[in-house]
Amino acid sequence: MRDISIIGAGKVGTCLAAALAQKKFKIKAISCRSLSSAKESRKIIGQGKASTNNRQVAEEGQIVFICVPDDKIKKITKELSGYNLDWSGKVVLHCSGLHPAAILKEVKDKGASTASFHPLQSFPQKMADIHQFEGIYFGLEGAGEALSVGEEIAARLGARVILLRAQDKPAYHTACSFASNLLLSLLDIAESLLAKVDLQQQPPHSVLFPLVQKTIQNVKNLNTGQALTGPAARGDVSTIRKHLEVLADFPQYQNIYRQLTVHALQIAAWEKKIPRQKIKALISLLEDK
Repeated sequence: MRDISIIGAGKVGTCLAAALAQKKFKIKAISCRSLSSAKESRKIIGQGKASTNNRQVAEEGQIVFICVPDDKIKKITKELSGYNLDWSGKVVLHCSGLHPAAILKEVKDKGASTASFHPLQSFPQKMADIHQFEGIYFGLEGAGEALSVGEEIAARLGARVILLRAQDKPAYHTACSFASNLLLSLLDIAESLLAKVDLQQQPPHSVLFPLVQKTIQNVKNLNTGQALTGPAARGDVSTIRKHLEVLADFPQYQNIYRQLTVHALQIAAWEKKIPRQKIKALISLLEDK
């Protein structure tokens, strides 16, 4: 496999480069606006040069990963295309879940092969952990050599690939946000409510974690419909009424609860868990009709 350079010494770029280094890829250089951040990442990766010079870093690698925030990709691409570099034979991959490979058009026009290469994983901090890529999916979109390179890199990391169409990327990325970022929003609400309960000094997240873990495991083993339990799955009117009473002091939470419980009832209807008449009655209660 050819030498790799990373533009963007954030969490994704650092974790990806560190995992690739452990898989015997050669990481030549990593750049960042902050030299101290690039040096920090280089220390975690264990090889390559730390730099603030994107031109030099792009020149070093035959495969160039752009791992900057979504709204910076176009700017970086324009910058790179302005350098007097030989792009023929280079593969350029960006790691955005939202943007298509077409955002790299300016380096593609210079001769590079391009694709988007998005890991369906959460990266809360910089670390060298090869296992965080094992068994995950990469959303891959593009064409030609870059697509083949992306598939090979994913396979070497022990990951799987889903081939995406460019027009599907916004919906794909929105789904990923629901499954990760917005899940954390819901857990934060749960922790806020538990903070008002005497837990005998146990932190709320520790109390909730086994429940969350089992729920996710049930989804993995079954599906969301079969994994659904609780008052919505049982059609438990009195329990849902009590929940709404508790949430009367938290109107912003109550609104979220009403909408999500309506959706849970729709899931229960699809799974034929409770009679439709009861579902209609509960939806009327939740929609306050």
